[in-house]
Amino acid sequence: MPALPASSTPPDTVDAPAAGAFAFIFTRLPALLRLSCGLATAVVALAVRTPPVRPELLVPAVAALTAWSVWYALRAWRHGIGAALVVADVALTSAACLAMPVLVAPEVLPGEASWIAVLASTTVINAQATAPTRWSIPAGLLVAAAYATGAHAAGDATEASAHAATLLAQTACTAMLTAVMRRRIARADADFVAGQRATREALVARTAREAERQQNRDLHDTVLATLTMVGLGAVAGPSTALRERCAADLRTLAALTEARSVPDGTARVDERLREVLARLPGLPVNADLPPCPAPATVAEAIAESAHAALSNVARHAPGAATTVRLRRLAGTVAVEVVDDGPGFDPATVPAHRYGLRESIHGRMATIGGRVDVDSAPGHGTRIRLEWSDVS
Repeated sequence: MPALPASSTPPDTVDAPAAGAFAFIFTRLPALLRLSCGLATAVVALAVRTPPVRPELLVPAVAALTAWSVWYALRAWRHGIGAALVVADVALTSAACLAMPVLVAPEVLPGEASWIAVLASTTVINAQATAPTRWSIPAGLLVAAAYATGAHAAGDATEASAHAATLLAQTACTAMLTAVMRRRIARADADFVAGQRATREALVARTAREAERQQNRDLHDTVLATLTMVGLGAVAGPSTALRERCAADLRTLAALTEARSVPDGTARVDERLREVLARLPGLPVNADLPPCPAPATVAEAIAESAHAALSNVARHAPGAATTVRLRRLAGTVAVEVVDDGPGFDPATVPAHRYGLRESIHGRMATIGGRVDVDSAPGHGTRIRLEWSDVS
């Protein structure tokens, strides 16, 4: 007989939580049933010792069965119910049933109320709840046959047929109930695993998309921004400034790669913003940057979003007066990038334009932040980056 699936501790598996719960419950309940019935039947068995009961056989038998009940309960509680435990329980109960003529007084045998009857019922119910159907049903039939044989030998044919029929009914009902529960539980676990797999696949896909978007942001904010300036004719001929900007772009990409390898911990938003300003030496900025610690990922996202906003100023409003202000109040970090350039209408920005949509809005969304863009043609631009520590 294969080992039975059981656990003595609450299930913590992520693959079959329903099966784990079933095994846990159907280990504890049989253990308690065997222990309570074993102790109760010991008292009842020793209370009636009229002939043909033989006390010299009854007392050792009751002591052995009581000790077995205690051992069964402890073993099941600590280690689960295995095949050996079920086999031994069925064997001891069958032996007690066959010895009924010398263990049970004739006056207490009728009515299916003797201690042997209770012992047999407990055993068949426990067997159906803890063993596979292909083993539990034969075990129930064996106990029923042993009870019928012992009751006949004790001279009570009516009790033999009556309680044997009860044991068969208990076997059938408990086996069907357990089988239905196991099928339902297997289906629930299959649905759970399918859901977990779908969730993992969605997470992997989302992570891959976010990694691609992050890469696109970095390229847009560095190499593509530089190429755009060249394409717009902002650089005519060989340029030392262009070479320096290209070198700065390469340093920025390398620094971003290194920064992502250690995203945990705390960083200073003001320091990250000063690094951003150093990457834009050709853009004069009035910076107000008081000390402001924040989670490293937050500082990174805010700083790179500010870099994208400042790059837009350098590209679309060269020479505009630009201010960067950093504030932290009541758990909220806010950075404002303000310029008095020509401004624009945010509603008219084409959908394919990547900078504002991904380099600023998209990047801030990854940390649960928000972006406010206030601009109009002829009125400059104010971009506010905000993140709140909601925890």
